[in-house]
Amino acid sequence: MSDKPSEATRLIRAGKVRADLLRTVGPPVQKGSTVLVGSAAALYDTSRPTYGRAGLAAHEALMSALAELEGATAVKLFPSGVSALAAALLAVLKAGDEVLVADCVYKPTRRFCDQVLGRFGAPVRYFAAGASPEAVMAMVTPATRLIVMESPGSLSFEMQDVPAIARLARERGVLTLLDNTWAAGLLFKPLAHGVDLSVQSLTKYVGGHSDVFMGSVAASSTAMVLALERAIVDFGWSVASEDAYQVLRGLRTLPTRMARHGASSLKVAEWLSQQPQVLKVLHPALPAAPGHELWARDYSGAAGVFAIVMRPSSSRAIEAFLDTLTLFGLGFSWGGFESLALNGDPQFDVRQFPAAYGGPVIRLNIGLEDPDDLIADLRRGLEAYDAAD
Repeated sequence: MSDKPSEATRLIRAGKVRADLLRTVGPPVQKGSTVLVGSAAALYDTSRPTYGRAGLAAHEALMSALAELEGATAVKLFPSGVSALAAALLAVLKAGDEVLVADCVYKPTRRFCDQVLGRFGAPVRYFAAGASPEAVMAMVTPATRLIVMESPGSLSFEMQDVPAIARLARERGVLTLLDNTWAAGLLFKPLAHGVDLSVQSLTKYVGGHSDVFMGSVAASSTAMVLALERAIVDFGWSVASEDAYQVLRGLRTLPTRMARHGASSLKVAEWLSQQPQVLKVLHPALPAAPGHELWARDYSGAAGVFAIVMRPSSSRAIEAFLDTLTLFGLGFSWGGFESLALNGDPQFDVRQFPAAYGGPVIRLNIGLEDPDDLIADLRRGLEAYDAAD
């Protein structure tokens, strides 16, 4: 009998990966659920991944790079921005814990808070997006475990005094979380300002090309890192290697792209502030905008997404404005290379502290196109707005 294995066995065992992989500028995209270890003892060595869901080369490279960006002890990855938010909440909350949430948060975040946390016995209360740190802390009770902030706020771009809220919360033994997607971990560093958990939708600026979903949670304390790791294991979250590679590729050009987004958004915002159809521009980097003082104190630059409040008119005029745009796509996301626009008013109905903006609110994402071309496109839209009034 031959000692040579059968053809079926040889085909299973053939094509071994070389131990000395050729070096490239990016990490290898490893696809695998099973991780082969070198010995029986290593099967239960938790200091290294023993299963593919824990992350392979591309994941490790991305988490390391994001930790550098965030100034974090560790960063964990999740399949989307809202799953990262959900993971961070579930990692630190238990039944009976109360959560205080900024009224301006991203609508899927609010939906999770209202429909999931409440169902599992973690009550949620909302505070006005522009509330002072003292007003927020006045809401804290012995049951309060976590304060969730989003600054600038979704759609309407209110600023919260994040460092002050984080400091006061820590004095009371309350954790803080910031959705920092607008600043992309680059323009503002939450952990350096005392925030416990920094969450990003990497789908937006870090990915940068509107073609991949992912979220991250960054933490500095060992306790928070361990809580996130337990949540990942318990809930079975994972991201694909190809997606981790794509987001890492986007991260490499983040500072360059953000500089362009910020400069272009300011040019467009300043032009819009001078147009008669526009009542106000909600862009915290503009001196006249609410919260500008906080932005100027804490942020190193501007992002590309902001809102405008239009002169009151009919829904037909809003549709005419949006439908006339050719360089602005009509879509819900932002942070990609392409410019986008949407009517924000239908999303304000869930807020407990609705602001009187004075007219329809349009959110704009300023992409990487020439800002002069975007201004020309908006000019045509404003003309259509007037004509339909």
